[in-house]
Amino acid sequence: MTITQLYYVLAVAEQQNFTKAAETCFVTQPTLSMQIQKLEDELEVLIFDRSKKPIELTEVGKKIVNQAKNIVNESYRIQDIVDQQKGFIGGEFRLGIIPTIMPTLLPMFLKAFIKKYPKIKLKIEELTTEEIISRIKEGHLDAAIAATPLENDYIKERVLYFEPFVGYIPKHHRLHNKSKLNTEDLEIDDMLLLEDGHCFRDGVINLCKAFKNHNDDQFQLESGSIETLIKLSDEGLGMTLLPYLHTLDLSEKAKQNLHYFIEPSPAREVSLLYHKSELKMQIVDAMHNVISGIIRGAIAFQSVNIVSPLPK
Repeated sequence: MTITQLYYVLAVAEQQNFTKAAETCFVTQPTLSMQIQKLEDELEVLIFDRSKKPIELTEVGKKIVNQAKNIVNESYRIQDIVDQQKGFIGGEFRLGIIPTIMPTLLPMFLKAFIKKYPKIKLKIEELTTEEIISRIKEGHLDAAIAATPLENDYIKERVLYFEPFVGYIPKHHRLHNKSKLNTEDLEIDDMLLLEDGHCFRDGVINLCKAFKNHNDDQFQLESGSIETLIKLSDEGLGMTLLPYLHTLDLSEKAKQNLHYFIEPSPAREVSLLYHKSELKMQIVDAMHNVISGIIRGAIAFQSVNIVSPLPK
């Protein structure tokens, strides 16, 4: 039994196809198939039911795959130990970022991070929280940046910063003339929301639910981007809530529609996520230090009330 064979088994289990698995492993399909066959012969069991389309794991195959994930992850730790011993901070690092954080945070830290750690090859993807959890669990992401807490047994969270919610309220809206917002002022039925699947949407809904009963059918208008929510709000279709960093680049005219909350401000907790196996921790630490250092100069809020992204 070899680590390579287990790696091939995991690839087939994920792709449910030998040809696609071989492509992801950068080997020929006959080579991959032969190695998996050798493993099955050695164990005297079938890991895959090849009669099914797509290919499925047998019952014992499911148990083997679960154990193979642990073994392959632990094998990566050996190189990790060597890298840390040598003080080497480099190599490929796969990072996921949720859509409501990517456009504001990434430009703030990326250039500084690349300059400080030129040997790290960053691969960055914009992913939903659900996709991030799945990919970290399966070993396809080294780390991610998302709103927390997520309460997932496979994932560790290191807080980067707390980002307050800010009201964007156009003229002629009932709350436009209020100098400071209170959470009790919010009405979910005139709130413009992000589409389902965005954790920021869940945070806004949780904030409103805390004070008023509502029917989910009242949600009238949703969008896939914060920029669209702002434009819809300008058209008089309702108010919206923005993450604080999204307010920094607004035009002076748009900033006149910003309304801050009475402290403690409702806020989201933004964290660096990684697998509990703690691989590539030297890079995780480096990223945490760079982002934390930069963000301190952008967010000065101290008194905040964290709103969980978990749907209530």
